[in-house]
Amino acid sequence: MKIGVPKEIKNNESRVGLVPGGVFELVNNGHEVFVQEGAGLGSGFVDEDYREAGAILLPSIEAVYAMAEMIVKVKEPIPVEYPLIKRNQVIFTYFHFASSLDLTLAMIKSKAICIAYETVKDDDGSLPLLTPMSEVAGRMAIQQGAKYLEKPIKGRGVLLGGVPGVPPGRVLILGAGVVGIQAAKMAAGLGAHVTILDINMKRLRHINDVMPPHVVTEFSSVYNIKKHIKTHDLIIGAVLIPGAKAPRLITRAMLKDMRPGTVMVDVAVDQGGCFETTRPTTHENPTYIINDIVHYCVANMPGAVPYTSTLALTNVTLPYVLKLANLGWQTACNEYADLQRGLNIVQGNVILDEINEAFETLK
Repeated sequence: MKIGVPKEIKNNESRVGLVPGGVFELVNNGHEVFVQEGAGLGSGFVDEDYREAGAILLPSIEAVYAMAEMIVKVKEPIPVEYPLIKRNQVIFTYFHFASSLDLTLAMIKSKAICIAYETVKDDDGSLPLLTPMSEVAGRMAIQQGAKYLEKPIKGRGVLLGGVPGVPPGRVLILGAGVVGIQAAKMAAGLGAHVTILDINMKRLRHINDVMPPHVVTEFSSVYNIKKHIKTHDLIIGAVLIPGAKAPRLITRAMLKDMRPGTVMVDVAVDQGGCFETTRPTTHENPTYIINDIVHYCVANMPGAVPYTSTLALTNVTLPYVLKLANLGWQTACNEYADLQRGLNIVQGNVILDEINEAFETLK
């Protein structure tokens, strides 16, 4: 199979879909890999690394799309890429269709095979291709939240860990999945007081068993959310429903109950966000303020640490890329149920029910 790796062109996105080691494995399996010049520079991989691994370097993104039967990316295609995608071309990347009608309609029109990292699901319900980026994003949420709590950036002026004689900051985490657990781990490590809410008691019991005493669990309800937002300095939105829009847990009206300078970090922004006031931001302009509440809603948070993120992501995507390349997408998806669950849009047909549920116009 001919596999293409274009340079990511989303704002401040420096990750890359394949590292040289992945190229080497694919070439050893008899495939051709076309990499756009400079695609790996942001992650620390130079063109010569790819060339030595057996890749064919191409000068432009247009050339990569034109040559490839399968495109391996990190982020969803953006509008300038839509015309480059060919009928029956396999696009293997993060899509998050439920948050973008324009992207959904463009991929339907393209007649391509859209396989989304975020809906590849194991039999136990885990999301192997989403997990590493959720781990990165969960840890980064605290790192970024702690920074934007500083007064010069319009935060409350709170040091999360506190100091002797001064109580630590308070962190509220909505969701006890991978993002929530990683965020709790980082916040607890800084010495913050952490409250984590979820409706899954099994997860809450697990957190209660493994986290230190200053991480407190509580069942998630509108009442409890309203209660805690009044007293917490940093709020992390970490709720995910695979392939579907995230639920709106904090409304615009609830902002008035928060203290000025409270920081909200919405890690669920890729899926529409779990705050009503969420709108996607970029690493270039990461925050905005509504009612004196600082919102950080960067849609590609792990892109800020591309070396770590690229290695973490490609560790888990490469085995699936090999299956798709060795068997072809139809046989691979028929033989592997986890990959089949990654099929979102196939040759103009929406396969994933959650996409239809997100958009009335598709029904």
